[in-house]
Amino acid sequence: MSETGDLESGCLPHRAETAGVALLRGDPKTAIIRLSAPMIAAMLLMSSYNIVNAIWVAGLGANAMAAIGFITPLFMVLMGLGSGLGAGVTSTIARRIGACDRSGANNAVVHALLLVLGIAAVITVPFVLLAEPIAVLFGAGATAGLAAEYARIIFTGTVLFLFVNIGYAVLRAEGDSKRTMYAMVASALLNIVLDPVLIYWAGLGVAGAAWGAVISIGLVTGILLYWFFVKRNTYVSIRRADFVPDRRVIADMLQIGLPASLEFGLMAALSIIVNWMLVATAGTDAVAVYTAGWRVALFAVIPIAAIGTSVVAVAGAAYGARQFGKLRVAHRFATALGAGIGLVLSVLTFIFAHQIASIFSYAPESAPLAPMIASFLATMCFFFPFVAPGIVSGSIFQGTGRGVYSLVVNIFRNLVFIVVSAYLLAFVFGLGEAGVWWGIVAGNMMGGTFSYLWARFYVNRMIRLRGAGPASEPSHEHTAPAEGGIWPPSGACVRDE
Repeated sequence: MSETGDLESGCLPHRAETAGVALLRGDPKTAIIRLSAPMIAAMLLMSSYNIVNAIWVAGLGANAMAAIGFITPLFMVLMGLGSGLGAGVTSTIARRIGACDRSGANNAVVHALLLVLGIAAVITVPFVLLAEPIAVLFGAGATAGLAAEYARIIFTGTVLFLFVNIGYAVLRAEGDSKRTMYAMVASALLNIVLDPVLIYWAGLGVAGAAWGAVISIGLVTGILLYWFFVKRNTYVSIRRADFVPDRRVIADMLQIGLPASLEFGLMAALSIIVNWMLVATAGTDAVAVYTAGWRVALFAVIPIAAIGTSVVAVAGAAYGARQFGKLRVAHRFATALGAGIGLVLSVLTFIFAHQIASIFSYAPESAPLAPMIASFLATMCFFFPFVAPGIVSGSIFQGTGRGVYSLVVNIFRNLVFIVVSAYLLAFVFGLGEAGVWWGIVAGNMMGGTFSYLWARFYVNRMIRLRGAGPASEPSHEHTAPAEGGIWPPSGACVRDE
């Protein structure tokens, strides 16, 4: 069989298969480690940028930090939409790659790009025009003007933020996390350089922080466009010849992408609720503490989030190949790996809480916040080890096409366990600001445990009903599965000549 013939029928011969695709179809433990490592490096650098950005903004005073904090939930909605759609795209493409439907994967990419352009056209103008009323609604008060100034600039780049997330999703779906890392690193480094230049040297203040983000994401957009349309050396291709309009493809992405986007909306809602509780118990300075300290907490969560993004691709490929036993291996291994990393970071954060807090309080205007930031970090570090069960379990659901399941576990984790715990400790038990912190920790512990147990039951039930599947080679059956989207209608896997 010729290489060209295999390309047309769906699967490349093994010797022509890209390293990333071969990795996805192999041992799930190896795939998770090798896919996660570049993503961890890149996402840590991106998170480092967020911390550096907070440090530079801290020099402008507590009002500037609080202003960005009030816009953060709205920005999380945008990033959540991009990341959620990205999860849907990764799952859809990875399942087709696992089932050896390469033309279907190519078609899905074109649908994803058109979907992003349509969404950006709808939401950009409202986000820009309603920035100040939204900031007021979120409780910004006297900082609403600064918050709106920051928001208007950020949301002019909506199409760029969404496109970049889809580009990353495509690369992850075919097991190419290294190039994702290169693009993310380039963006973060440029942003780190631009922030002090635009904020202080150009005298733009919080607007400079926003312009730095938009310019850097524009650079990444250019890099991705070059790889997809000029160099053309990815496993999937973006070609008009492969595009066959099909609403089922969009539905396949959205049944994962919309619930995943809503999960980030839940995080934004959680931030809004937390900000409200903090203002009610301790004033706007508490929001500034939360804005600075939460960036450090997110930094610690990044390695676990990177593992989760890798699990979506690994689970999608295993599900597409009907190798259900790999799902159980991936779930257990990724959870244990993420919890171990979280435990190490928890210890380090607890030990160095005061030193970390000092870098956010170097200016006279923000110096009074140092003890509160240190207290926040010393509490929040207990949050880290329990993040992995929730994130990894959600990724298993997303990879297998069960986006609604992932949404449900996150509703319980964020809006039931965390919010209720924080409210009870802060108001009912009268612990105030500290009660909010401990409520986040306690709620996450309960939510992570609930998520893990549900995902474990789901995978075990699938194996009982269908069997673990072939040990390594994808099944040649083309029967539609009970869940997880459209089953590729043609093309048996030809891995070796």
